[in-house]
Amino acid sequence: MWSCVVAGLCIVGLAQAHVTAFHKAMYCLNGTSGKNDENNDAPVAPLYNLSKNDWWFHHVNGCDKLPPAAGDFLDLPAGGNFTVELATNRAFTTLSYRGQHTSAWPDGGHYPENYSGSPCITQPNMHTKNQKDAAGTAFAISYTSDLSKVTPENLVVFTVRYNTPWKRVVYYDVPPEMPACPPGGCICAWGWIPNGCGETNFYMGGYRCRVTNAKNTTSVAAAKPPVWCEGKPGSCMQGAKQMIFWNAQSGNNVVLSGYQADGQPKIPGYNMKMGFRDGAQRDIFRK
Repeated sequence: MWSCVVAGLCIVGLAQAHVTAFHKAMYCLNGTSGKNDENNDAPVAPLYNLSKNDWWFHHVNGCDKLPPAAGDFLDLPAGGNFTVELATNRAFTTLSYRGQHTSAWPDGGHYPENYSGSPCITQPNMHTKNQKDAAGTAFAISYTSDLSKVTPENLVVFTVRYNTPWKRVVYYDVPPEMPACPPGGCICAWGWIPNGCGETNFYMGGYRCRVTNAKNTTSVAAAKPPVWCEGKPGSCMQGAKQMIFWNAQSGNNVVLSGYQADGQPKIPGYNMKMGFRDGAQRDIFRK
């Protein structure tokens, strides 16, 4: 069953990895070896100081060239919610080994409900001091079936979940106004930027998705770069927002200087520092 000599040791060796959202409809589900790799952390690697060509949909290791199997979609029920598994490795999800290495946590481990680290939690490497400090994660959608046609402007953040990544199973809310995708589905992306606690990187994963139970036909608006507004909610940008692209060699849409309320240098995130509310983003549609 295992490719390692001693079953389980290879899994333990990956416990320090980072986190991404796993689902059967993700790009790079099977890894980059050309085989069905159940012990796969290829899409988990953080993106830092790369050119846009390399970080865009995780091109740096070829994940963008490895689409999900035909017919596999991340279903987004309009007005409902969907779940994914935030994990450090596919091995710690129900998508591998019949789920026997899963727990409530992203690395298959067992930790107290009030888990905290000093100064930061490093296993699993969630780049946070505790759940309250977890920076938030988001999904965005592009109404095209062709990954090559996705741009920052047509990739719109439609849902955010505060205080994640934390536990493995996470649900995200879908705006009830979401229109249907084209016949071949849409392209979705998952993103996360930690609030400090280690290297100032960001994460981006790709998925084939589709909106179900769609009743609305109003399209989403063109996405604009989010704007820093910590402590001044009245000044936060309204409407469709792009994902946050930051600390890259090229392609950044957010540049910050100075310090945030907790004393750290300003770090953007999927939270009210950048005007993202928790849950479905219902202000993303054309007027």
